Amino acid sequence: MFKSHQNKITYFKPEQIQGISLPEKFTFPFYYEPHPLTELAAKDLQDYLENEFNGNHNFGLDKTKEGLIIGKMFGVLVVQDRKGKLGFLSAFSGKLAGSNEHEKFVPPVFDMLKESSFFLQQEEILNEMNRKIEILEKNPEFLRLKLDLEKYAQESTEEISAFKNGMKENKANRKKIREAMDSSVSEAELIKESNLDQFKFRMLKESWKQVLDEFQLKITSFESQIEKLKKERRAKSSALQNQLFEQYSFLNQSGKTKSLGAIFAETVFEKPPAGAGECATPKLLQYAFLHDLKPLAFAEFWWGASPKSEVRKHGNFYPACSGKCRPILRHMLEGMEIDENPLLKNLAAEKQIEILFEDEFLLIVNKPAELLSVPGIEIQDSVYTRLQEMLHPIEPLIIHRLDMSTSGLLVVAKTKKAHKIIQNQFLKRTVKKRYTALLDGILMEKEGEIHLPLRADITDRPRQMVCFENGKKAVTKWKKIETKDGKTKVHFWPLTGRTHQLRMHAAHKLGLNSPILGDDLYGNSAERLFLHAAELEFTHPETKEILKFEVKEGF
Repeated sequence: MFKSHQNKITYFKPEQIQGISLPEKFTFPFYYEPHPLTELAAKDLQDYLENEFNGNHNFGLDKTKEGLIIGKMFGVLVVQDRKGKLGFLSAFSGKLAGSNEHEKFVPPVFDMLKESSFFLQQEEILNEMNRKIEILEKNPEFLRLKLDLEKYAQESTEEISAFKNGMKENKANRKKIREAMDSSVSEAELIKESNLDQFKFRMLKESWKQVLDEFQLKITSFESQIEKLKKERRAKSSALQNQLFEQYSFLNQSGKTKSLGAIFAETVFEKPPAGAGECATPKLLQYAFLHDLKPLAFAEFWWGASPKSEVRKHGNFYPACSGKCRPILRHMLEGMEIDENPLLKNLAAEKQIEILFEDEFLLIVNKPAELLSVPGIEIQDSVYTRLQEMLHPIEPLIIHRLDMSTSGLLVVAKTKKAHKIIQNQFLKRTVKKRYTALLDGILMEKEGEIHLPLRADITDRPRQMVCFENGKKAVTKWKKIETKDGKTKVHFWPLTGRTHQLRMHAAHKLGLNSPILGDDLYGNSAERLFLHAAELEFTHPETKEILKFEVKEGF
């Protein structure tokens, strides 16, 4: 391959692409198998990153290198120039080595890092405001006042409490005097003593209130200055953000432009999420449209160590992200012929469900891989719809679900009472479940327990993330069964039931660091997801008998 000096295209050599057909349609961005041309392009870019890239960026691949580790998503776009010559463009998401400008890569849609850019000027103003806020928040007098207020507030509480206890004792003594009918002390004197206690109590509270109010007044003076600066900072930050949204203006093949703000105004987000417009694929398409290059196919791959929260494997291909890129690409790809979305195909249309057990209260189903448990937005065919037809007029009541790509055991209720009782067993985690999976890797340990809390990746659904702050508890027991041909068969016992729990716990570097074979979200695609719900045990809702079912995996 050789690089064009006029632009950012790396051209293919004729012998490299001999016998490779051009793609008929552009890649569907959110689920694809890389075209052979994009695989060639990606291999060339990966060789460059491994051997030639001299930017000071720590991908985490060199264990001797210190500093912040940041893996990156890279993209390649196969294009055809005006003369029909084939080549590809390269891009990275975000910044690389702290810069947007690198020889082999296309520029960003808008470079906010240029010295003359309004962004850097406004950012310096915001930084100065941050410094002022920090100075005020760390002001010694302000900190001393807050400590003094806390100390005196505690003292006032203790002194007032002690005085109240003394008043209670005095009141009790007066009661005893009245009950003893002691004529040496008149009722008037007792009332006078009571009034004196009340007066002293009011004076004590007022005295402490005055002391505390003086401290609070001085503290409020600082807090008002801080809040005023923060309010001004929020306003400036919001204005800067909106100004940025308008600077990111995206083209499509018809020459139509649309700003980032306008694109996301039409979505449920209303405003662009952080980093929108900085991903590799929009950069690549923007450059192609600006330079009259015809986009043919794209692919993105991860390079470097996996992030702490996500599952990204070094060198693996990934689709464009959903939350940030889908609205942008909807505009940029408008009018182009795109590959069909594979997720809209019903891959289970010819597969049959197997009824393993049935009585008047429930039934046990062996679900084939790729069949939905319940109807989806695009595909209606599911365990539910098939049972609905089979059981009519009885309504099947789904108690739990399996991922579309997971095969195995499902329990379905036929009465509301049975549904409630069995569902309660799931909620109380008394139902025993065992899964079998084939992992794409070799495990050294024999067994263990994984504790990794999970939450949804709101910018890239349905992907999940490990999150120790806001994630929900997720626990999985596992045991190695056998290792063969670089793969490991394991048994999983999920002790919680989080979305994609087994897939995440298998693939994440803090879990088993070996994705389930065929996991196209967290690993690599194959003929199927090698995950099977093999064993299920629960109590019958009517007979109270322990029911146990087992179906061996088909792999």
